[in-house]
Amino acid sequence: MEDKAGFRASLLDGLTLTAPAMIVTIYGDIVVPRGDVLWMGSLIGICAQFGITETQVRTAVSRLVNAGRLVGIRDGRRSYYQLADSARDEFDLAARLLFEPIPPADGWTILHARETAPETLRRAHFAALGNGVFIRPNHAHLGAVPPGIVFSAALSEGATDMLELAHSLWPLADYAAEYLSFIDRFSPLIEALRRGDYPAGQDAVFMRLLLVHLYRHVLLADPMLPAEVLPCEWPGTEARELFASAYLALSEQTDTEIGRLFEGRNAPLPTVTEATARRLQGVRVMAGLPIQT
Repeated sequence: MEDKAGFRASLLDGLTLTAPAMIVTIYGDIVVPRGDVLWMGSLIGICAQFGITETQVRTAVSRLVNAGRLVGIRDGRRSYYQLADSARDEFDLAARLLFEPIPPADGWTILHARETAPETLRRAHFAALGNGVFIRPNHAHLGAVPPGIVFSAALSEGATDMLELAHSLWPLADYAAEYLSFIDRFSPLIEALRRGDYPAGQDAVFMRLLLVHLYRHVLLADPMLPAEVLPCEWPGTEARELFASAYLALSEQTDTEIGRLFEGRNAPLPTVTEATARRLQGVRVMAGLPIQT
């Protein structure tokens, strides 16, 4: 790419990137499938690419440790941070959503739970129907159902009431706007990749991390509603296709560069592992390409 600085600036235009969220993306995309552990110096170096200072990184890591998502390891004068066991389910669920084909929802899950915290229900994608009753699509990719009385329901044909209800329960217009913003931001990158204009070195790592970061943000909020209750021409479909195409195109150069830029416990992170290979196979299926043998 001829104007690398300009292209980076256009991708970052209008964004406010926070250190804790970016660190979670870095661990989820790069560190966790390569052994979980990263040297603090590597983390500071890659965060600087996004305008995040060393002080912000150290403060964010401390907060992630206190929140039970990272664990610190001291080795002489060096500090390393590893994914905490208590955060593994969260990271595994996000990885399945990002890097595996998502099957359609099979009806609805209805939950009666009076004692569960609202934030727990929100994170599990449940919307309130009233009087302690909550609903979400019946979808394994949305994670575990909180404790309570659980019912399953089918979506009958012509259920226009459910279509209207879904629009009142979930902010679908907000999700659609975020998907469209994601498509607009990364469409120039897709066009460049189709011309064979591939970023190299740190630029590839930067672009793939930003791609994952912004797509992850809206994807993890999306309740994955059945197609029958989504607006026509739902932009989530196009966004997923764009994500898969760009991720595949960027990965060869990115994975090669990871071995140079990122250091684990006393050794560079491996460029490829069984976990990263499985992810790429899943993304290939998402992009409509055959699995490589």
